[in-house]
Amino acid sequence: MTDVPVDNAAAARTCVPEGLTLAEEEELRSELAKVEEEIGTLRQVLAAKERHCGELKRKLGLTPLDGLKQNLSKSWHDVQVSNAYVKTSEKLGEWNDKVTQSDFYKKTQETLSQAGQKTSAALSNVGTVMSCRLGGIRNSATFKSFEDRVGTIKSRVVGSRENSTDGLHSPSGAGDKAPQDNAPF
Repeated sequence: MTDVPVDNAAAARTCVPEGLTLAEEEELRSELAKVEEEIGTLRQVLAAKERHCGELKRKLGLTPLDGLKQNLSKSWHDVQVSNAYVKTSEKLGEWNDKVTQSDFYKKTQETLSQAGQKTSAALSNVGTVMSCRLGGIRNSATFKSFEDRVGTIKSRVVGSRENSTDGLHSPSGAGDKAPQDNAPF
């Protein structure tokens, strides 16, 4: 098939609706052209207004994210004041009241409370037992021997610091220099 150009205006003229005179049809076509021209003008004006709005927002430091936040906030407010949301909230409140007042809920709450108290007591007992065991370990001969060795090493290190002129132990004996003050203040 070959493409044949079609003149829409000519095609539209050939099918004149019944009951219209040729003058009425011309008048309607003229009005249609004017309306289409106005629509084009309005689109151009709208585009110019949108550009101007964008420039003003940019000068004010408003970002598209700010607009989005504002739109979401307004939408959430609209949802919260809607009849469906209000009715649903009321219904959920009623159900909550019914559930919390039920015997099953009260028994479950009481059972969980008792379980929590027993767990707390058990953990407290574990802490006490561990404390006693650690105390026993500290009093053992092995720990005492380890503690004595650490004390001996500490006394050697601290004792040599007290004998040193710069406050630092120097195995090479280079501790004869005066200390250099590198403090920031």
